[in-house]
Amino acid sequence: MLRQLLEVLVLPPVSAFVALLLGSALRWWKPKLGRSLQVLGVAWIWVAATPCIGGLLLRSLQKYPALSITEPPPAAEAIVVLAAGVDRVGAEYGGPVIGNITMQRLRYAAHLHRRTKVPILVCGGVPASGAPSLAAMMQAAAEQELGVPVRWLEEESATTFENLQFGARILDQEGISRVLLVTSAWHMPRSIQAAAAFGLEAVAAPTGFRTGVFASWRSFIPHWTGLRDTCLALHEWGGRLVYALAP
Repeated sequence: MLRQLLEVLVLPPVSAFVALLLGSALRWWKPKLGRSLQVLGVAWIWVAATPCIGGLLLRSLQKYPALSITEPPPAAEAIVVLAAGVDRVGAEYGGPVIGNITMQRLRYAAHLHRRTKVPILVCGGVPASGAPSLAAMMQAAAEQELGVPVRWLEEESATTFENLQFGARILDQEGISRVLLVTSAWHMPRSIQAAAAFGLEAVAAPTGFRTGVFASWRSFIPHWTGLRDTCLALHEWGGRLVYALAP
């Protein structure tokens, strides 16, 4: 709870609003400081919402290239897929379903499974009280929509670190240590680091690359997609900082 609250306060747009409100409160007591905070708040929300900035931040995290589409994928004993988000309502499906980013990862895992016949482990805990686990929703999507089987479900985790911790525990019971790790390209560095911490030899199989940072003049105009990308990137850099500081 404390971690989530801190993240909300640090990430835009809340951090920009905090600077604006604090600047307004200080305007009469410390005019120069108050004005500076107001300018900072406006500048920060403008920059954070600019697609080229969000894109550059995400691209700074994309350290692992895509696997070859012509050569056979690297040898592995399992394909591990990490969950991202969920549509908690899913009214058109009659209940919660996995979100767009999770589906993108799962679709690529299905593609790799068809090429390698390697079994799939899906990782993701319960996103909300009363909802099925993300892993269960991923299994349903894989088998009913993508036509590929899921052998293992990891349903306890709430974070990337726990995805790999609990996932490694399941695979260890099967004597498996070398895996193809499927997640978003910008999420891969932190995921590889977490996998190594639990003895998994993870081969990066990234998907969802952020490209076209300077696609047109619109890349320099604030847009909600830019704010989304900036928040995703800052979340990742924050996670890597926590990993670096952890004992």
